[in-house]
Amino acid sequence: MTTYYNDSDHVETQEWLDAFESVIKNADKERAQFLLKALYNKAVQEGLPFNRLDTAYVNTIPAEDEPAYPGDLHLERKIRSIMRYNALAMVMRANLNDDDLGGHLATFASSATLYETGFNHFWRAPSENHGGDMIYYQGHGAPGMYARSFMEGRLSEEQLKNFRREVDGKGLSSYPHPYLMPDYWQFPTVSMGLGPLMSIYQARTQKYLTNRSLIKDEDRKVWAFLGDGETDEPESLGAISMAGREKLDNLIWVINCNLQRLDGPVRGNGKIIQELESVFRGAGWRVIKVIWGDHWDSLLAKDTSGALKQRMEEVVDGEYQLYTARDGAFVRKEFFGKYPELADMASALSDDEIMRLNRGGHDPKKVYAAYAEAMKTKGQPTAILVKTVKGYGLSKQIQAVNKAHQLKKLDESGLKYFRDRFDLPISDDELQNLPFYRPSEDSPEYKYLMGRRESLGGHLPARRSGHIPLEIPELSVFDGVLQGSKGKEQSTTMVFVRLLSALLKDKGLNKYVVPIVPDEARTFGLEGMFRQLGIYSSVGQNYVAEDAEALMGYKEAKDGHMLEEGINEAGAMSSWISLATSYSTNALPMIPMYIYYSMFGFQRIGDLAWAAGDMQAQGFLFGATAGRTTLNGEGLQHQDGHSHILFGTVPNCVSYDPCFGYELAVIMHDGLKRMYGNGERVYYYITLMNENYDQPAIGDNRQAIEEGIKRGMYLLEDNGSTQVQLLGSGVILREVQKAARILAEEFNIKANVWSVTSFNELTRDGMACDDYNRLHPTDEPKLPWVTTQLAPHKGIVVAATDYMRNYPEQIRGWLPDTRPYTTLGTDGFGRSDTRANLRSFFNVDAAHIVVATLKKLADEGEIDVRLVKDAISSFGIDADQLPAWQPQPHHDYYPDAPAPARPTPKAVPELKDEPDSAISTEGRSEDKADAKLLNDSNITEPK
Repeated sequence: MTTYYNDSDHVETQEWLDAFESVIKNADKERAQFLLKALYNKAVQEGLPFNRLDTAYVNTIPAEDEPAYPGDLHLERKIRSIMRYNALAMVMRANLNDDDLGGHLATFASSATLYETGFNHFWRAPSENHGGDMIYYQGHGAPGMYARSFMEGRLSEEQLKNFRREVDGKGLSSYPHPYLMPDYWQFPTVSMGLGPLMSIYQARTQKYLTNRSLIKDEDRKVWAFLGDGETDEPESLGAISMAGREKLDNLIWVINCNLQRLDGPVRGNGKIIQELESVFRGAGWRVIKVIWGDHWDSLLAKDTSGALKQRMEEVVDGEYQLYTARDGAFVRKEFFGKYPELADMASALSDDEIMRLNRGGHDPKKVYAAYAEAMKTKGQPTAILVKTVKGYGLSKQIQAVNKAHQLKKLDESGLKYFRDRFDLPISDDELQNLPFYRPSEDSPEYKYLMGRRESLGGHLPARRSGHIPLEIPELSVFDGVLQGSKGKEQSTTMVFVRLLSALLKDKGLNKYVVPIVPDEARTFGLEGMFRQLGIYSSVGQNYVAEDAEALMGYKEAKDGHMLEEGINEAGAMSSWISLATSYSTNALPMIPMYIYYSMFGFQRIGDLAWAAGDMQAQGFLFGATAGRTTLNGEGLQHQDGHSHILFGTVPNCVSYDPCFGYELAVIMHDGLKRMYGNGERVYYYITLMNENYDQPAIGDNRQAIEEGIKRGMYLLEDNGSTQVQLLGSGVILREVQKAARILAEEFNIKANVWSVTSFNELTRDGMACDDYNRLHPTDEPKLPWVTTQLAPHKGIVVAATDYMRNYPEQIRGWLPDTRPYTTLGTDGFGRSDTRANLRSFFNVDAAHIVVATLKKLADEGEIDVRLVKDAISSFGIDADQLPAWQPQPHHDYYPDAPAPARPTPKAVPELKDEPDSAISTEGRSEDKADAKLLNDSNITEPK
């Protein structure tokens, strides 16, 4: 009989329960679900306040339903105790001197049982027979993983002594960092929220690759460990509905609910486990709660009045934390003293026995039962909510206190308490030196430890870091683009579509290339892929699309090739990351190509971009509609003038801003060779534009041009100038070309024009040369590429881009002969207007480039300064206009301040007319000719 405390009619309640149980037994579960839903709908219709989906505050799996534990509990406890100690000793030793390197004790102390149960009984390592499970370890628990690997003999005592001392190569990284330990950690997780988000898309990617028959279905699981406080990060729970919708039964989350975040309680006034249960159940997840350890089982069995369950339900987390930090007498009074039935129940327990009433996360039998049930779950992801104690076992003064997360040392009494609590064979004298302890190889502990891992395929954590080369075709695969557009005006975005189409037609690369879009395929002219490739859907397409008869109709397929992620940049980036690291997780290199509005790239998902670098991702990111003045109609929040500066902060991200299609082709081909041919652990960020213009063919001096494109700059127009060198990138390169013509035709000044495909790459090359020359003073100095290119061509240097001035400013230190240098850029918030007006407003149009050139020549004494003033006047430039980067005055408060002037530039000579973009800012391609290229391909249509 189930009894509820203060139930006004026990008999009626039991009749309802009996009737429902009869339906389950004598009809079927589907009928029971139908009736339950009908009752719930009726309750909602009647206005009853049912707002949550949580269940009773007890374990989901009753004690009588727990499976038999398959391991040796006694040996496993001894092993856990040794790992707890070695983790403690490692962190404390890192802080015994003035280095104060830090480290965390409380997280692993609370979660050791959660990890060890997985290591001993569930987690399969990658091997010849199995691809291996993927584990997203909680970042602050890293010391525990190192302690296990030390016991296994995988890490040396020297490495543990050098925890957080990595510069000399002997140490261990503070947290999971694949970049620093490429054969050990798989995923970076300490930037909280990213591990959970990436794990969801990792699980979805595994389904995607399986449905495309690129990997075998081996029932691999993706496990993610996170803290209850971490679930407050928007990234943590932001995609759980997708996991439920996609029925990702290969995904298991273990949420360590120690009820504390970094500063104090997670939900001091509530119950985080109940809150999370409601959230996950509503998102379609299966929820398994592990709240109480086995010492509570007998008390729950005696709870005939329901008083214990009632008290468990009504106590808030702040009180549970307080109980753990106090003694048995306090708990007897405050918890059991609330109801007479509970007081009577507690009377048979001593204060010590009350304090031994354990939480479920420290009971391996309870944890095993939950993991075993999660492994069997079909058709939905699983969230295991496990209640633990922060700082469990460290000392009576540390566990469950608000400052537990920050503590990294124990005093002498604390060390002795810890030693005695976990029965460690270390004397008082030895304890003072914090020796690491590893049982001998013939000990029962070592044999058991190694035997369990052998049965599961090998050691974890482990990461495959080897290179699996792909056969990259010659650059001629892009001949259609290298030969130019032959008078047809195209944006580099549409050129990208042509290049992508060529790769998808290549039999050697076709299956590896994965286009990814965040609900903007039509904006970028990629709708031709809908039918040819199909959009991946785990259930196929169970409806007739509105445009099913159209040439480029919307088509979903279970073996669909492209990923359409919806309006979800973080999810799309997470999908890209999982594919960009598939060479490691699946021993299958993939070539993800994610194209998106450049403004909604790094500044929205910067932490993920950094994580991608840590994971040594390989693939292409395309920031489309890039530049501050290119996407002219969309305004401030769409216009990107800084993404190259931001991506330049990621050490292994290679970034380019090409103007012409042939430049883009050379860059993409070089990226394929570097990443997938040679195995360089880099990824590419390339900006694309939506401005249409004639795409020229690559010049005759192809070898030099190709090298210059890849190195970062090359001479585009050699006009024989020894007076002016003009540098431009992206679409502003065409303004530079116009400026060169104006200077020649109106001022009789020759100017050479340089295409700078990457100021970032020029900068890195310059820094590398500086570092080498400083540290090799007797060697012949190395010269940066920008220096060697400009040295033979004398004169001042003027650079203009569609990005902030910091972007071209980076190379100032490597101009030869401390050459006079002026930079123009688009600092400030964007605006909506015509491209001509925007470029005048930001001072990057041809007129301003001419004026900047004349002014620098005047500064050098080569022309009369009056010529500059005359040029400003003739171009109609407002010399007193407020700079675009300067905050605009508020005229209600500053009535005398001048209003920002709307630029009214005079016409300047054009290379040719510039029609509006073929790609509408409303998000629909109006020019289908290039998209139709895909329909002429031999890309296999999905079933």
